[in-house]
Amino acid sequence: MIKIKNAWKRFGSLTVLAGMDLTIEEGETLVILGPSGIGKSVLLKHIIGLLKPDEGSIDIDGVMITDLDGAELLKAVHNMGMLFQGAALFDSMNVEENVAFYLHQHRDPHTRHKYPKAEIADHVAHALEVVGMQGTQKKMPSELSGGMRKRVGLARVIVYKPKIVLYDEPTTGLDPVIAMQINELIVKTKEELKATSIVVTHDMFCALYVGDRLALIRDGKIAHLADPDTFLKIEDPLIQLLYRTISQDPRKLKEKNHHG
Repeated sequence: MIKIKNAWKRFGSLTVLAGMDLTIEEGETLVILGPSGIGKSVLLKHIIGLLKPDEGSIDIDGVMITDLDGAELLKAVHNMGMLFQGAALFDSMNVEENVAFYLHQHRDPHTRHKYPKAEIADHVAHALEVVGMQGTQKKMPSELSGGMRKRVGLARVIVYKPKIVLYDEPTTGLDPVIAMQINELIVKTKEELKATSIVVTHDMFCALYVGDRLALIRDGKIAHLADPDTFLKIEDPLIQLLYRTISQDPRKLKEKNHHG
């Protein structure tokens, strides 16, 4: 469980988080909605420990990460993965090296030894298969489309089986077909890893397809938080505006895809 209490973050005169309170339940997919530039990505960076709040606390599974630095902080967030907006692949490494990066840097938590090469190759192959990118191990990032880069970025997260996965605008800049494939992968990744997922987006289609609960950020706080049905009934012009941007409610589609 992730608990954010009274978190404040200012950059100069700009207040991005203004006393934010938010609890994310274990195993759920929480979607954080709102227009660009209002602090959604900043919130993710606080959860994964890349930024610290000026005030307030962030508690992850009973560990107050706001009090930690260096090796202790790394240890506290090692079971988290993040899919960055631009996938953030290393341009000088091929797909296999990108996906294997974490495994080369860390030891097996069970054996405390370095991962054997053959085992790394198996883990990479499995992760690429999950995201539909099997056989691309030797390709370079420059040879991949935007959607393919996101998939490889997701494989790099899946490969070490984190318990918490953060997604920063996963469908931004992708055409509808590729965006839909990414939405499917978010659902599939949650099932594969039994992970808690936090998705920040302004894509209402994505939000309704993947989210167990939806939250709206306004003025540095969570303005609304509810399950999708309740959320859509909230009398808030921004929620209604976001809902009007989509031509169909994706939840029926999801039912068909997952139960049909």
